[in-house]
Amino acid sequence: MAGNTFGRVFTVTSFGESHGPALGCVVDGCPPGLALAEADLQRDVDRRRAGTSQFVSQRRETDTVRILSGVFEGLTTGAPIGLVIENVDARSRDYERLRDRFRPGHADYTYQQKYGLRDHRGGGRSSARETVMRVAAGAIARKYLAERLDVRIYGYLSQIGPYRLEPRDPAAAYANPFFCPDPEQLPQLEQLLWDLRAAGDSIGARVTVCAEGVPPGLGEPVFDKLDADLAHAMMGINAVKAVEIGDGVAVAFQRGSEHRDELTPTGFASNHSGGTLGGISSGQAILVHLSLKPTSSIQVPGRTIDLDGQAVEVVTTGRHDPCVGLRAVPIAEAMLALVLMDHHLRHRAQNAEVRSRTPDITRAANPAGEQPRQPQQPPAKPPR
Repeated sequence: MAGNTFGRVFTVTSFGESHGPALGCVVDGCPPGLALAEADLQRDVDRRRAGTSQFVSQRRETDTVRILSGVFEGLTTGAPIGLVIENVDARSRDYERLRDRFRPGHADYTYQQKYGLRDHRGGGRSSARETVMRVAAGAIARKYLAERLDVRIYGYLSQIGPYRLEPRDPAAAYANPFFCPDPEQLPQLEQLLWDLRAAGDSIGARVTVCAEGVPPGLGEPVFDKLDADLAHAMMGINAVKAVEIGDGVAVAFQRGSEHRDELTPTGFASNHSGGTLGGISSGQAILVHLSLKPTSSIQVPGRTIDLDGQAVEVVTTGRHDPCVGLRAVPIAEAMLALVLMDHHLRHRAQNAEVRSRTPDITRAANPAGEQPRQPQQPPAKPPR
């Protein structure tokens, strides 16, 4: 199976299946000398973990991260960093009914056609369980970016079904199980999830992630544009069906005089482009939105076929999220961190000695480094 490595210089290669003994990854290219402990990774991994509230999958995994290599006396050595998380609460018996039939809207059918066989237990390698390693690896990148470049990454749920959630208080997204940045809307979100659980159904969502403090110059102008790599990273997350940078699809309704981000000696007048111009970071906030489909692992009966192509009915039992978007925020943050880390190292390799005569107007606009209120460090444990 190809396609298990992400990145060019800062790379992540993951392995493992949803119901296997463990999941793991190898992170290569991390510069030496970064202070790193398992607790640094555990913080982000816990925010993604199932079973932390009544509104997500009740699979009770501890998701304890172990660092196997690449760290000596608390510092990265420059060697590959091996990470592993054991599966301790897989219930494979819940999937026996799916051994000979395909879930519509899932990867079951395409896996069978591509490989001639599949792991029916929770989707095997196609399961979103694999993303736990992306979050662990992303925590390394996130720590480096924060300490060396003062880059701050955060995210929130920006829509679930019919409810649009404005970022009235982005910090509040880390204090509730919905990653909701508008606390006043929490009661109606709770009711929506209870109704979905009662109906055995699911719903889609939209997640927004942001990186502030990103220096200008990251990304390449042709095939390796920063925004193209961000789209590639986000589309690689399970259930993501659309990615937008900045204003995204709304640009189709805008005029050039409205969309262009005018420059002034004290900064950009707007950020419709989401922090990239010509595929290169502008120094403004990187803004990415991703839309996730409703999961097909639901208890509503549906039509499908079996291994022999015969018509059958399918109902998915087991423990599943009624909205996969609720746990996608830390995953999207991790992928954003991985892309920025990789591009930073690539930029440093070629352009470390470049000096531009043009001042960085994004810093001129805020010389004191003051930022909008946002979570600098997420809580150690997710709220229940």
